[in-house]
Amino acid sequence: MVRERGVIESIAGKKAMVRIEKSSACSACESRDSCDAASGKGMTIEVANELMASEGDVVEISISSGSFLKLTLLVYFAPVVALIAGACLGDGLGTLVGFNVTLAAILAGGTAMGATFLALRQFDRYQRKKRSLSPKMTRILSFSKG
Repeated sequence: MVRERGVIESIAGKKAMVRIEKSSACSACESRDSCDAASGKGMTIEVANELMASEGDVVEISISSGSFLKLTLLVYFAPVVALIAGACLGDGLGTLVGFNVTLAAILAGGTAMGATFLALRQFDRYQRKKRSLSPKMTRILSFSKG
């Protein structure tokens, strides 16, 4: 189980916007320079407020390790595989049709990667409704002073 601490910034109906605090794992992360969490601003996510927490409460957010791994593979691995597969396909088709092989590989690879990003966007919309891979608010660590 992957767990993080966060502070509830706002409540809207049954959903809470939670700002995830920078953890000690951030200092060893290779992506810390490009991540919003490492910039000091924190990263804000939307979670179901099943615990009826209030603004300012410090909460624990968790996601199963299996879900985290699936999402990581989808977001990072799928576009790279699509790019490589598209480039190989474009190379082969370019040779068959007599088109510039390099240009065909670039166009097909870019198209395949772009299509993967669009598919991931649709998958994200679907998962937001389904919520099976979404992080969950597991407990309130401290209450706000207001």
